[in-house]
Amino acid sequence: MEKKTANTPPILPSSPPGPGPQYTTPPGPGPQQFTTPPSQQFRSPPVQFTTPPGPSPQQFTPRPGPGLQQFTPPPGHGPQQFTPGSGPQQFTPPPGPGPQQFTPALGPQQQFSTPPGPPVFSSPLRAPLRPSPYGPGPQSSSLYSGGFSNGSQELPVSQTVLARDLDLGFESPFVRFSAHKVLKRKKQANIPSLPFGAIVSPGRVIQHGPDIIERDPLRCHNCGAFSNLFCEIQFQTGQWNCAICNYSNSSEGHYICNSQQDLSLYPELATSAVDYVLHSNNRRSGFVSVGDVARSSGPIFVLIDECLDEPHLQHLQGSLHAFVDSLSPTQRVGFLTFGRTVSIYDFSEGSVVSADTVPGEKSPTQETLKPLIYGTGLYLSHMHASLPVAHIIISSLRPYRLPVPESLRDRCLATAVETALGLIRGPTAEINQGIIRKSSGNCTILACLGGPCTFGPGLVPGSTSHPNYAYLEKNSVKYMEKLGFEARKCGTVIDLLCAGTCPVRVSILQSLVRESGGVLILHDDFGETFGVNLQRASTRSSGSNGSFEIRCSDEFLVTQVIGPGEESESQPDPHENFKNDNSLTLEMNTVEQTQSFTISFEHKKDLKSEFIHFQFSVRFSTSYQSEISRVITLRVPTTDSLSSYLSSIQSATSSIIISKFITLDATTSKLCSTLKKSSIDERIKDISHKFGSHKFPKEIADIP
Repeated sequence: MEKKTANTPPILPSSPPGPGPQYTTPPGPGPQQFTTPPSQQFRSPPVQFTTPPGPSPQQFTPRPGPGLQQFTPPPGHGPQQFTPGSGPQQFTPPPGPGPQQFTPALGPQQQFSTPPGPPVFSSPLRAPLRPSPYGPGPQSSSLYSGGFSNGSQELPVSQTVLARDLDLGFESPFVRFSAHKVLKRKKQANIPSLPFGAIVSPGRVIQHGPDIIERDPLRCHNCGAFSNLFCEIQFQTGQWNCAICNYSNSSEGHYICNSQQDLSLYPELATSAVDYVLHSNNRRSGFVSVGDVARSSGPIFVLIDECLDEPHLQHLQGSLHAFVDSLSPTQRVGFLTFGRTVSIYDFSEGSVVSADTVPGEKSPTQETLKPLIYGTGLYLSHMHASLPVAHIIISSLRPYRLPVPESLRDRCLATAVETALGLIRGPTAEINQGIIRKSSGNCTILACLGGPCTFGPGLVPGSTSHPNYAYLEKNSVKYMEKLGFEARKCGTVIDLLCAGTCPVRVSILQSLVRESGGVLILHDDFGETFGVNLQRASTRSSGSNGSFEIRCSDEFLVTQVIGPGEESESQPDPHENFKNDNSLTLEMNTVEQTQSFTISFEHKKDLKSEFIHFQFSVRFSTSYQSEISRVITLRVPTTDSLSSYLSSIQSATSSIIISKFITLDATTSKLCSTLKKSSIDERIKDISHKFGSHKFPKEIADIP
């Protein structure tokens, strides 16, 4: 490991860093508003009124109105004096030449070496709203809150009318069904060209999040479903019948109450969505996250590509300047750059840019990282103490000067990620994993990349014409998958933000972010859009180690799922031993507010019941290592009428579901564009034949 320090310190800001605008009076005439000094006083002009003729003189008092009001001073004090600015009144001079107004510049005006100044991004400068599992906010004050454009009905908690009594059980801000009714006959309903399905967003942000229940849920001993507002409950004994399988369960006295109306006091029996804090699996017993909890509470390492040309670097510097300005004062941030070596910047040197270097041709060993972990360097620092130093580090970056094509320049991305992970693990990496349980780091690695990883571990040739390109690409994908899995084990998410025209080898980078639970975003350049996404990545709320379960009535079957999860192959929890659990369980690396699942269903047999019930549950760990289960339970009415079913179809939702499954079929079968169009045409013809007697149904005319 080597220490490198800039020969000449970068140009320091012309004024001391810190908040405080600099004011400049722009020249030019113009009538502007100004406020006079407190020492200058004005007297009210005397107002005289003429007494109207009449038999007896009377004093005239003007009516209240927008005009000038008469002011009567206290006796013996004469005309009242007032100071402009001391009250709600202000003096506005008439139009004409006079003192000019100046507009202060927003933000600190610091002079950096490059670029001339950071761009100002209007959003997002604050962390977005987060779902309640990451920080329970105000509890919902309504029994139901609909999420569809046709409006919602909200009821105060004091009322005992439930969503099921209003026939609103199919509406939820987290779930959108393709239709608000289901056909009873299997032969009519199981039409592949127009499937019944749903779009589920379990982590979606809503204004009033689900109610928080700080206890373990009651679950059906037969199918594993959670108790919900559609269960039949005997309030005298507390017995409840599962809405999914109709199995009778005991609440162990939990639901015993004085009347049926008192059951609405239980949140899970009054609303369609609730969040459970699972204390039995809480790793920090007695601690529940409350308030505004963000992923940004964990440290962030920013990895910067050293192989950028000057135009790209200037845009990136501007985005990074705005990025550090948007961070919370308590946020810890570190900077690494990577080319043939990895440079870890030291915040302890103040205004002198200093960095320790690690060779990039091989993975760093524990001996290599020891001087960084146990040394005096400060590689992660809070923004309230190191914001000026962060700006200086960003301004000290220099463009790539060698005459080498972008795709062939040496970038040791994998070594940089491994170095950041080593600093995140710290001294605990030397301790046997069986001795202590490491906590989730809740960390983020943001890599700003302009080309492929062409040097060190996980390298891929810069040109696809290389004779061993296919073999090296396959090895690179495996290495990146392993690296992403190691990052996930220590609670770190890797987000890759790429920009420019150089190919970055998406298939290789995708394996890294997929295993770690991060995202890969491609941009045209490092300008404003890149900067906004960089800020959003730093404030992205998410849970880890998630699982998504889908349950529905016995007459229904899940046929296909498209979404950010994989079917679980692990053994079920021994504490959750259910007799007939037919749920579909998907494993999720992260649970985020922007994720969604597209699900299609089919009939197993003809329906006899009046409703079909659906339950979606997502379980994950928060940044405070507590287990959260969000449970969403809905029901959809059944019908024998084909016209009634067609009228209930939601065209927008159905169009999205159909398009996703067409795209999936085209991707898996590698259809050409002609066959894709033919597939769409055949689907439209099939809908016309099955539902419209060779004429497309007018009720769903918006779908094509």
